[in-house]
Amino acid sequence: MPYFDTASSAPLHPVARQALHASLDEGWADPARLYREGRRARLLLDAARESAAEAVGCRPDELVFTPSGTSAVHSGMSGALFGRRRVGSHAVVSAVEHSSVLHAARAHGDATGGEVTEVPVDRYGAVSPGTYAGALRDDTALACLQSANHEVGTEQPVAAVAEACRSRGVPLLVDAAQSLGWAPVDGAWSLLTASAHKWGGPAGVGLLAVRKGVRFARRGPADERESGRVPGFENIPAIVAAVASLRAVRAQAADEDVRLRVLVDRIRARVPELVPDVEVVGDPVRRLPHLVTFSCLYVDGESLLHELDRADFSVNSGSSCTSSTLTPSHVLRAMGVLSEGNVRVSLPLGTPDAEVDRFLEVLPGAVSGVRARLGAPVSAPLAGSGRPAPGAGAPGDPSGGPVSGGRSGDALPGTAPSLVVDALGRRCPIPVIELAKVFGEVPVGGTVAVLSDDEAARLDIPAWCEMRGQEYVGEEPADHGVAYVVRRVS
Repeated sequence: MPYFDTASSAPLHPVARQALHASLDEGWADPARLYREGRRARLLLDAARESAAEAVGCRPDELVFTPSGTSAVHSGMSGALFGRRRVGSHAVVSAVEHSSVLHAARAHGDATGGEVTEVPVDRYGAVSPGTYAGALRDDTALACLQSANHEVGTEQPVAAVAEACRSRGVPLLVDAAQSLGWAPVDGAWSLLTASAHKWGGPAGVGLLAVRKGVRFARRGPADERESGRVPGFENIPAIVAAVASLRAVRAQAADEDVRLRVLVDRIRARVPELVPDVEVVGDPVRRLPHLVTFSCLYVDGESLLHELDRADFSVNSGSSCTSSTLTPSHVLRAMGVLSEGNVRVSLPLGTPDAEVDRFLEVLPGAVSGVRARLGAPVSAPLAGSGRPAPGAGAPGDPSGGPVSGGRSGDALPGTAPSLVVDALGRRCPIPVIELAKVFGEVPVGGTVAVLSDDEAARLDIPAWCEMRGQEYVGEEPADHGVAYVVRRVS
C-alpha cells in the first residue's frame, strides 16, 4: 500500500531500526553516572550529539535533544523570549508557521501580555523578506520562520530574513522539521528545531540548537541534563536511532532530490490535465522535492481521502471537512487559495515511478465519484470564461486574485442580487456546489449572494470565482451567517 504522507511522519528508516536495536543493549544506563555502563551510555550520547550537530551545522555544545519537535519549539521559543524579556515582549512569526509555533506565540501573548505580529504570505505561501523585516521593532524579542512549509512545501527565504534579523539584533528561530532531512538550513539563524520522525527516525526525539551568544533562560524548574534546557532522562536508544537515520537520509538526499522532484513535477503537471477544476498550490520551483498539494472544487476532502485510502493510497489534507473544527487549514487560509478537496502528497524515499503513475490513474475516478455523490455540476467552462494563468488575476488586481470591492462594489448600489442561495448550516463543499448549480441562471452583469455560516466559504467562493473567471464582489452582512456576493462577467 503506497504511503504518501511522509510530511506527517516518515516510515522508520532501516538504519534507524538497526541502530535502535543495537543501542538498547548499550545505551540503557544513566549517562551521568561514572561506572562502566554509564560511561558506555555517555559515549553513545556524545557521539550522537556530535553527529547531529554536524548535520545541523552547529557546535555540539549548542545542541540538545528534546522529547519531540513540538517540545523543541516550545522550549526554544519560551527560553529565547524569557531570556530577552528586558528587550521587550514582541514576537514575529509568519502566518503559515506550524501550529506548535503559533500556539507557543499565543501562549506567550496570553501569559505576558506580549504582542505577536503575523507576517502575511503570498499566494505561494512565502513571506517577503522586506515585509518580514518591516515587522521587526526595537522591542522584538524573537522572530520565527519555518525553513519550508509542512502543507504546501514552499521554501522560505530564511537566509535573507536571518540577515534582516541579525542587523536588528533579533534572534531568529527556524523550524526545520520538514527540511533538515534534505539539507542544512542556510543563513545566520540563532535557534533551530527539528523532529526525528519527519526523516525516518523514531517518534519522541527532537532537536533544539541555540547558538552561543543567544540570551536564553529556561522557564520553570531547571535540570542538570541537556545543558539545563531539557529536564528528564535522555532516551539514548531513540536518540542514537534518530541521528543514525538523519545521516542515512542525508547520504541519499542528493540523488532522491532529483528523482522525487521529477515525480512531483509529474503530479503537478498531470493532475490539472486529468481532473477538471483543480488548483495546485505552493511554489512550483522553491519547494521541497517530495511534496505537492492540490485542491479540487466540489469535493468533500474527507470523502476523497477515504476513496484514495480504499484504493490503497495514504495521503493527507488541509480541508476543513477533514477537521473536527470545520475551519480550513490556517496555511491555506493565509495563502487565500481553495481549501475544499485538498490533497497533500508527500513521497517517501525510494518511491517507485509506477506508484505515482497508479496514483494518477486512480485519482480522477476518486474525484468524480465524490462529486457525483454530492450532486456537483459537471465541470465545464462557462461561455467566454476560462481559468486565469497562475498569478494572473483580474486587471488592476496585483495579488493575482479576483477583484473585490472598488468599481464592482459600486456598480449596483442598494440593489438586490439576481439570485440568493441559502446554504446556511451546510458545510464544504456544498455552498460552492449550490452556487455553481444556479450560476447559469444569472444574467451577465447580475449577481448571486450565497448565504453561508461555513468558515471555509470565505476562501472557497473567491477561489471558485478565480478558477471560473467570474468576479467576487465581497461579503455583505446577513441576518444569519454571511452573504458572499459574486457577479457574472461572462
